[in-house]
Amino acid sequence: MLKQQLIMMVFVTLGLLCVIWLSQSLRFVEMIVNRGLSITVFLQLTSLLLPSFLTIIIPIALFFVIVFSYNKLIQDRELIIMRATGLSQWSLAKPALMVALLSTSVCYFLTLFYLPYSYEKFKELQFSIRNDFSSVLLQEGSFTDIDGLTVYVREVGRDNELLGILVHDARDPDAQTTMMAKNGALVRTDEGPRIVLLDGNRQEVNDDDGTMSILYFDRYAVDIAQSSSEPGLRYQEARERGVYNLLTGVHPDIHRRDINAFRAEGHDRLISPLNAIAFASIALAVLVSSSFSRRGQTGRLLIAIGVMVLCQVTGIAIKNLAAKNPALVTLMYANAFIPIVAGLYWTFRGPAIKARQATNQEVEA
Repeated sequence: MLKQQLIMMVFVTLGLLCVIWLSQSLRFVEMIVNRGLSITVFLQLTSLLLPSFLTIIIPIALFFVIVFSYNKLIQDRELIIMRATGLSQWSLAKPALMVALLSTSVCYFLTLFYLPYSYEKFKELQFSIRNDFSSVLLQEGSFTDIDGLTVYVREVGRDNELLGILVHDARDPDAQTTMMAKNGALVRTDEGPRIVLLDGNRQEVNDDDGTMSILYFDRYAVDIAQSSSEPGLRYQEARERGVYNLLTGVHPDIHRRDINAFRAEGHDRLISPLNAIAFASIALAVLVSSSFSRRGQTGRLLIAIGVMVLCQVTGIAIKNLAAKNPALVTLMYANAFIPIVAGLYWTFRGPAIKARQATNQEVEA
């Protein structure tokens, strides 16, 4: 049983991972087809996103593997034979629990160590594409947003020559400007990429009186690099940070507006791997604790799936609420531990309770 579940776990996880990878890679295919992004960079971008999905895929894959394997044992009467030979509830549930513990360990490795590393590398690669390969972001005949800059290019010629350029700079909300030029070029400097505009004008509207000032120029340079020239100096997102930093970081390392959300993310990193044990406990409680029924297991399977989905949705909702109200963090832990405790209790005590009830009914008769 253990070997069968491990093999199924690997194949189901890989199958779901391929589906997720294909769906996510569609966002970057357009960069390859129309903007000249290399296949190597494309594979790097998409592969670095996979660990964040694995922490969700593994518990769900484990749940369906356990449901499928134990339901097959019930339908083939093998579970009845195992009980008749004297195997205890613990012996029947042990293979699934061992796979659940292994899955939990893998998820903890991902959430505590590899996820922050991979997402940080993803953001650094994204930063590198933005600053070193900005030409792939400029597409002919379309408006491209680059960190508050909206750039339109009618045509891209040889050697990064640009024709028919419009740039709207909204990086400073109080001083938005619009620049237009007949031609220009994309150049790389030590401070990052810049668009050099030739033979154009710069327009700015005064918010106080609504008047517009126009500056005509022969040459004008627009910096399109990110605000920080070094990847390590930019403000890190929650998924790039370790759990210790998320739970203990304070201003100025973390913006005051983000402290609650980052701490909710830190607690979620500690809790989410437990979903593997929780979902396994739900499946075992429904299947291992039940007896054979000629009517089939459809009703019980639907109950198990419904409870699993409810726990997953509730966990996401509570995390979002805890990001606004830190007092709700305890509910995140409760949502993880209650299915584990209740599921394992019903798995090991369910048949004993039923047997005791049947004995009481015979005594009363």
